[in-house]
Amino acid sequence: MTEYDAQMALARLTVPLRLTLAGLWAERLVRAFWPLWTLLIAVLAALAFGVQDHLPLTAVWGGLGMAAVAGFAALFKGFGAFKRPLRAEALARLDATLPGQPIAALTDVQAIGSHDPASIAVWQAHRARMAARAAQAQPVSPDLRLSSRDPFALRYVALTALVMALAFGSLWRVASVTGLSPAGDAAAMAAGPSWEAWAKPPAHTGKPALYLNDITAEALALPQGSWVQVRLYGEAGALSLLETVSGNSAVTKPADPAAPLDFTVQQSGSIAIDGAGGRAWVITALPDTAPTIRTSGEISREADGSMNLPFSASDDYGIASGQATITLNLAAIDRIYGLTVDPEPRPPVILDLPLPISGDRATFDENLIDDLSEHAFANLPVMITLQVTDAMGQTGQTPPVSLILPGKRFFDPLAAAIIEMRRDLLWARSNAPRASQILKAVTHQPEDLIRNDRAYLLLRVAMRRLEAEADRLTPQVRDELAEALWKVALLVEEGDLASAQQRLQRAQDRLDEAIRNGADQAEIDQLMQEMREALADYMNQLAEEALRNPDSQMSENQNSMEMTGDQLQQLLDELQKAIEEGRTADAARMMEMLRQLMENMQVTQGPGGQGGPGQQAMRDLQDTLRGQQDLSDDAFRDLQDKVNPPQPGQGQPGQQPGEGQQGQDGEGQDGVGQGETGDPRSLAERQRDLRNRLDGLNGNRLPGPGTDPGEAGRQALDEAGRAMNDAEKALRDGDLSGALDRQADAMEAMREGMRQLGEAQAEAQRQQNGDQRQATNRADPGGALDPLGREQGNAARLGSDRNLLQGQDVYRRAQNLLEEIRRRSGDLARPSGERDYLRRLLDMF
Repeated sequence: MTEYDAQMALARLTVPLRLTLAGLWAERLVRAFWPLWTLLIAVLAALAFGVQDHLPLTAVWGGLGMAAVAGFAALFKGFGAFKRPLRAEALARLDATLPGQPIAALTDVQAIGSHDPASIAVWQAHRARMAARAAQAQPVSPDLRLSSRDPFALRYVALTALVMALAFGSLWRVASVTGLSPAGDAAAMAAGPSWEAWAKPPAHTGKPALYLNDITAEALALPQGSWVQVRLYGEAGALSLLETVSGNSAVTKPADPAAPLDFTVQQSGSIAIDGAGGRAWVITALPDTAPTIRTSGEISREADGSMNLPFSASDDYGIASGQATITLNLAAIDRIYGLTVDPEPRPPVILDLPLPISGDRATFDENLIDDLSEHAFANLPVMITLQVTDAMGQTGQTPPVSLILPGKRFFDPLAAAIIEMRRDLLWARSNAPRASQILKAVTHQPEDLIRNDRAYLLLRVAMRRLEAEADRLTPQVRDELAEALWKVALLVEEGDLASAQQRLQRAQDRLDEAIRNGADQAEIDQLMQEMREALADYMNQLAEEALRNPDSQMSENQNSMEMTGDQLQQLLDELQKAIEEGRTADAARMMEMLRQLMENMQVTQGPGGQGGPGQQAMRDLQDTLRGQQDLSDDAFRDLQDKVNPPQPGQGQPGQQPGEGQQGQDGEGQDGVGQGETGDPRSLAERQRDLRNRLDGLNGNRLPGPGTDPGEAGRQALDEAGRAMNDAEKALRDGDLSGALDRQADAMEAMREGMRQLGEAQAEAQRQQNGDQRQATNRADPGGALDPLGREQGNAARLGSDRNLLQGQDVYRRAQNLLEEIRRRSGDLARPSGERDYLRRLLDMF
């Protein structure tokens, strides 16, 4: 490669070399002068925001002077630190980015062997390779990072302030600085008067501020409440402001030329700047209309008793707040029983209306959902008024709406009676003696009425306190008694039962009562679901009993009728269908049929014989739950004796002579078992033993490992174990109230775990029965049905898995079924129990 070729290769680097050199200039200028331009940007942002218009003149000039001194210092320091970049430095930076530094190689000369042809050839080949590498050179980017020189990021702070000033301020305000000096005033006088004006709508309108110098139109519409500021410059009196939008008289420029003129647009009118270069606008004040609100649907009761009130609200700019006011509609109340006395005054119930969290609040639809079941107004006639307010303080409201305030409904007769006495106490404290007498009468013979021992004990405590303070009942004590009665009613209504049969009976009673009383569909659906769950628990209990005593059950029920799970599910589906279609009589008849079926039902063992470890674990789990219930009852009795120590010879309210006294076996006459009580440490030891028993059960011994319900049941038992551990700690600390709460949590978690494990067990049973049924169908695919719709040879099963309510011969098969029932009911050779059951079926149909 010749010297000419090398020079040409270097010439081709002109463009990347110049760009690299420019980058060096930018890099060194930024590093040397960044304090200067940061200071200039910060001062410009402050002036654009109009700081000079709000500070005293001396402060403005003082600040500008300090900025000027700082600027000169930054400029001097920058020149001292700046070093002019050279072409050689740019060439060296460019060469450093290439492998082997080819640019330096092109400028080198051969030191030895310049007369040796072979050495010359090697040298030229080397330079040719270096020229090829140099041709790939790219401009080197400058390093503009200043983080090491500006650790507090002051340059970004200044830049952010300038961006905000450009968005919310005005660069025109920078020019007002010149008018602050005598020279500026002289220049203004020489050039003639000048002015500036701004209009800023209220913040809630969301409209931008206007610089009126840029508005050349004669008419201008501004929202009512807009803030206007005018500044007049030049000789005093040369310009004046005339406005009729604020409701005041015309305003003229004050003596101090630096003082702005401010006013608010309250009405339509005009704004005029009178004088040389002035301008006038006809202003239309856009009024802020009051918001509106209305109910957009029927007020309904949720399944849990919560009120659901849909409403719609609108405003021209947006709703700021809203509330619902609920007052008692005394004129619409049927003044009977405990409501005959005058009610004690109660303040209205005020609820905040829900507003959209994000988005536009100008027009929206929402639902006010709140549970007022525990309030004194619940289930009584009330008046509801909805009101909304906008940002201007204007309000809009609905006409008062008369309705029965939704609340939780109690279908158990005892729970309903307790809630009615609670309502009477909240209505007027003078009802206390009457409420005490009625509660005594209700609990006179509690054996067949109260099925929850804990609820009975809580009720007796509340009755004792009510009787003791009936004549001097204070509002505080009244509210405490109301809270206690509410908890008792919930226990009676929803139950805290360990027995699946009692829970099923409770669920059936509540559903039957709801059907007869015309409850809401949501409430009926919830009660129906509760009955399905209770029925599943009861079936699991019967299955476990069948596993424990298979021989005695089969001997006692040789002629009993069987029902498959599919048929039971079919009956429940038909019941729900009748409820949804409003066929109350049919629904009540099906409920009675279901009740009788449950009374006569026995569950036989499926394949699997005596069961496995899963069955035994479920039985042990039931025993643990019963032990926890007994321990909770003992802890409650200790807490009751601690709060109200029994006096010698004094019984409970409503207690018969001798009732509740201890016998020799340590069990009370009221049927509540007694354990080791009186010492919290002994209770803690019992709690620890129960927790250890539960820990030993929770594992592979339980049914349904690996299935969703099985794993959910195990998790629930883990929660129960943690609650038991907390209860043990509370008992050791002497905190009986806290221990009762944790024990209640443990029992609830154990019941949920048993329900989930029962579902897993039932699913495994169904799968096993399905496999057996398929094998039977393959063995006898053409088996005929008897008049009862049963497959021949199926051991008196009540029908097959086929739906008896489908097909074209429904009425014929129903007639055949009735005839068969009549024939069997008259067969004296059949057991009396079966004949009685068949006669009850005939009475129903």
